Amino acid sequence: MRKIYIFDTTLRDGEQSPGVNLNTQEKVEIALQLEKLGVDRIEAGFPAASPGDLAAVNAVARAVKNATIVGLARSREPDIDAVKEALIGAQDPCIHLFLATSPIHRKHKLRMEKEQVLENAERAIRYAKQYFDKIEFSPEDAGRTELEFLCEVTEMAINAGATVVNIPDTVGYMTPQEFGNIFKTLKEKVPGIERIQLSAHCHDDLGMATANALAAILNGADQIEGTINGIGERAGNTALEEVALTLETRAEFFQAKTSLHLSEIARTSRLVSKLTGMVVPGNKAIVGANAFAHESGIHQDGMLKEKSTYEIMSPDTIGLKESKLVLGKHSGRHAFREKLIDLGYEQLTEDQVNAAFGKFKDIADRKKTVTDEDLRALLEEKMIDTPEVFALQQLIVSFDTHTTPTAKVKLKTVKGLVEHKAEGNGSVDAIYQAIDALTGETVELDDYSIKSVTDGTDALGEVHVVLKQGDNSAQGRGVSTDILEASARAYVDALNRLIDKRNAPARNRRDNVTLI
Repeated sequence: MRKIYIFDTTLRDGEQSPGVNLNTQEKVEIALQLEKLGVDRIEAGFPAASPGDLAAVNAVARAVKNATIVGLARSREPDIDAVKEALIGAQDPCIHLFLATSPIHRKHKLRMEKEQVLENAERAIRYAKQYFDKIEFSPEDAGRTELEFLCEVTEMAINAGATVVNIPDTVGYMTPQEFGNIFKTLKEKVPGIERIQLSAHCHDDLGMATANALAAILNGADQIEGTINGIGERAGNTALEEVALTLETRAEFFQAKTSLHLSEIARTSRLVSKLTGMVVPGNKAIVGANAFAHESGIHQDGMLKEKSTYEIMSPDTIGLKESKLVLGKHSGRHAFREKLIDLGYEQLTEDQVNAAFGKFKDIADRKKTVTDEDLRALLEEKMIDTPEVFALQQLIVSFDTHTTPTAKVKLKTVKGLVEHKAEGNGSVDAIYQAIDALTGETVELDDYSIKSVTDGTDALGEVHVVLKQGDNSAQGRGVSTDILEASARAYVDALNRLIDKRNAPARNRRDNVTLI
């Protein structure tokens, strides 16, 4: 298959993202990870921009041994000299020159005619050729440049000594068909085009950066320029991980591949996100948190039967351990049961699973995601099979800083539904007063504790209570996203266990008589 070279500009174009400012140590750390990833060329910065950027590019050039290090320069001798200084010590240095060529840029930014653009660009390439064997030239805003003039510029760059000509869609204006046609035309019409590599540098202003890069490959591009996570000016650049995984997944279609070590993609993405402070959206292709996550019950059922039903690539390809079946309100019974088995609850009966599934759905309606810890808490809440003399049906609590807390509790009993409203020293006390009145039980609250099962404001709260009645005591547990509801459930659970203990001697006597 044809090799596609990867030119990473995370440290240059990526750092131009608003709010991003990498120091030298951070640039070197990212560069070394890009080297592990197997990137062919690393654009380390724009040395003429500042002394600090020059020093950072030099630090990267000295640290990286297995990739070409590139420095950006305008078509000006002082810029070229700055790149020469910055790349001292590089194993394989390359200069990246650029000059705008589109009518808009020629008129409003450069105030040059076509002939002046050609002369300035040629002069810069020939000057750089004195110091660099590898020269990349970019006609800035090539996408909006007249195609005939772009052919003329490319021919000039080849004759002047460029080894790579990059075609930038600087403002993300192109469609895949238009951008692909540029490469097709250059391949067909420019003399000597076979002596250089053609590169594509796309921006994502209209959301077509990756599509345009792939269109360039289909029409003869040898190199793709982009960034990790697609960061960069405005809406960003081509996301290199998207190109690499597309070529890997659709190899039979593109007949081209990169030499990236794909298992380093997830690690590289996390590092860039951490050091730039740019959070990767959950729905981002390849590296987003949801890229290999499934919540829909239909999708989860398919995944459990055959992963390829809903995944076209494997998470371990990019260095992740496994796909995630996220338990939420859209999840089905199949995924729920598989999760219980995975957590070690394979011995549950069908009735127990059904009961747990009902409780899970109730919690899932209140939480975005139900974690493993949530499930354990829900299951262990009722691990002891105690007869339910009382069951909480409804709880209404009223409280403000100027009134006495009140609670109205509705319980299900063997005689039907009963409810009572009571006041208390606090909301929990009011709840317990109401429950005592409804059950007719006289108990002493011996212990009461609360803990958070998971993190976040929607975390499950777990309440543990111990009730005493004479010589008997029993503990109860309640779990809910609302701590007052969890308190009520724990109290009712402990009451049921107390009543079961109290009835145990009589039950045992009856059992003995039956056995005799």
